[in-house]
Amino acid sequence: MAHFARINKNNFVEQVIVVNNEVLIDENGIEQEAIGAQFCADLFGGQWVQTSYNKNFRGLFAGSGMIYDPVTDEFMSPPDTE
Repeated sequence: MAHFARINKNNFVEQVIVVNNEVLIDENGIEQEAIGAQFCADLFGGQWVQTSYNKNFRGLFAGSGMIYDPVTDEFMSPPDTE
């Protein structure tokens, strides 16, 4: 299964969902993140970025309230607000 995070305009993660890997397969049988992200956007709207439950890419596994840094292409814990 693939996991995708919805990112708001301030790069905060709003939601994480699971998508069947078959959704990501292109005409050559290769998984493509862009196909999965578009699938999520078509269903729910917004911007979607794939996240790795096993932390194989993009740093931490995304969770609601976390931050996505498009410069480093990683998910991070939110800053302390105290």
